[in-house]
Amino acid sequence: MTSPYGLHRVLAPAGVLPQQAWRLDATPVCGADEVVVDVERLNLDAASYRQLREAHGVAGVRRAVLDVVAERGKMQNPVTGSGGMLLGTVREVGPDSPLGLRAGQRIATLVSLTLTPLRITDGLERWDGADEQVPCAGTAVLFGRSIAAVLPDDLPDALALSVLDVCGAPALTDRVVRRRAARSVLVLGGGGKSGSLSLVAARRAGAGRLVALVPTDREAAAVRAAGLADEVVVADARDPVAVADAVGEPVEVTVVCVDVPGCEHGAVLATADGGTVVFFSMATSFPAAALGAEGLAADVEMLVGNGYVPGHAAFALELVRTEPAVRDLFEHRQTQQA
Repeated sequence: MTSPYGLHRVLAPAGVLPQQAWRLDATPVCGADEVVVDVERLNLDAASYRQLREAHGVAGVRRAVLDVVAERGKMQNPVTGSGGMLLGTVREVGPDSPLGLRAGQRIATLVSLTLTPLRITDGLERWDGADEQVPCAGTAVLFGRSIAAVLPDDLPDALALSVLDVCGAPALTDRVVRRRAARSVLVLGGGGKSGSLSLVAARRAGAGRLVALVPTDREAAAVRAAGLADEVVVADARDPVAVADAVGEPVEVTVVCVDVPGCEHGAVLATADGGTVVFFSMATSFPAAALGAEGLAADVEMLVGNGYVPGHAAFALELVRTEPAVRDLFEHRQTQQA
C-alpha cells in the first residue's frame, strides 16, 4: 500500500519520513497515488551547490552528485542536508493521485530533492558543473502530498525553474510584512534570486524602507540600477558588527537569503526588538540563531522559511512577469553562468 507521505519508499532507516531517510526506493513504477516524472533538469539549491563546488571543484561536482544519488536514491547533500528541485515531463499518473497532473505535462517540482526518489540515467554527461542548473536524464517519483507546478508557456524553462526554485521566499515575505504592517525590511543577499524577489514582495506589501545588503560593490551596483531597494549596503553578512553598522537603524523585518553559513548573528543584530527574522538560507544554523539571540538579549521572533506558502508559485512567477528589473537580474545571472 502506498503512503501519501512516501513512507513506502523509505528503505532505511525504518519509520522515518523520506526527507529524514538515508536511502529511498527510486524504482520508476507508479503507485496508486504517485506520479512518475521523466527528469530533464535538476536545480541544486544554492547552499548545496556552493558547498559541493568548494569541496570538489568544478571538475568534481558531477561525480559528487552522481555518487549521492546512486547511494541515497535522492539528491541530499550530506553536508548541508539540502537538495533543490527539478524540471521534467509527467510520464505516468496513478489513478488515485490528488495532484491534478496528466501525462505529457511539463512540470517543476515544488518539493525538495531531499525527499524525492530520483534516478539519473545519463551520467550527467551534458553538465560541466559550472552552475546549479543540471541538464540530465532520469526519473523521479512524486507522492500524494507532493507539490508541483505546470511550467508556464510565456517564460523560458531556465528562467521559470530559477524562479520556482525560490518561490517560497517572496510569498512568505509578503505574508510577514503584511501581518506586521512592517515599514522597514532588510534583505541579506538582496541581489540574489530569492533576495531580489523578496525585496519586490516587501515593497508591494507596503514596506516603506527597503535595505538590501550584498557582499560586493558590483552586486550593489546591479541592485541600485534595478531600483529594488531604498538603501543598498555592502558588508560581509558573516560579520555581525559590520552588518549592524552598515544597516544603521534596526529594521522591523529581516529576511536572510544568503547561501553561506554564519549569517545568523548579523541578522539578529540588525533587527529591532519585537521584530522578525525570516531565515530562508539552507546554510542557516538554527541553534546558532536561537542561542545567539539569547546571548544578545534580542527580543526577536525567528521564522524558518519552509518553502511552502499556498499560491507561492503563481505569486513568484507574476512578480517576474510584472517587474522587468527583477527579470533582468535573473536573466543576467543566467547569462553569467552560461
